[in-house]
Amino acid sequence: MIPIISKTYCSSSQVVLVVRKRPHVISGGGFVVTDYSQKVIFRVDGCGIIGRKEELMLRDSGGDALLLIRRKGATVEVLSLYKNWKGYTSDYEGSQKLVFSLKEPNSFLVKNNVMRISTEPRVSKKDWDFEIRGYFPDRDCSIVDTKGNIVAQMARAKKEVPEFMTSNDLYHVVVQPGIDQAFVFGVIAILDYIYGESTRC
Repeated sequence: MIPIISKTYCSSSQVVLVVRKRPHVISGGGFVVTDYSQKVIFRVDGCGIIGRKEELMLRDSGGDALLLIRRKGATVEVLSLYKNWKGYTSDYEGSQKLVFSLKEPNSFLVKNNVMRISTEPRVSKKDWDFEIRGYFPDRDCSIVDTKGNIVAQMARAKKEVPEFMTSNDLYHVVVQPGIDQAFVFGVIAILDYIYGESTRC
């Protein structure tokens, strides 16, 4: 079991969850994560709701904040090879604790153009714990560990998509046993923002 945000979101069996984008016009964008019975598990708010660019919030089914995600040091990043995203949890006193960092390549000079994720505390002995493989806009994307094992995989929804939604507005995510689902959807929120989708203004 790898509880990065909370062991509450680590299942002993494989879990398949559905992501539905929310329209910017009606609800400020972001997306909702449900199980197949349409029970809300998570909600992700982007800058259309929060009101600040490069900041995202992952909430539980009751609307309580689980994870605050920010892109750090935008002015320094112009000169850097990477853009850094940081995920924080808050304790009952309101102090923030860093739980993961995602490095987004910022330049064509980066030889290996892979997004990598480091957790706090570290899961592996390498300088990263997970990486993104595939292409998120096509929903052909996975989060893999340092051994190459897929821990979560995104794919287009197999069920019929309603007429008012595009095929990218509805997709499913398969999360492997023991993997923190809140962490997975925190990473997906960042990918959604990077590729200019529902969480971006």
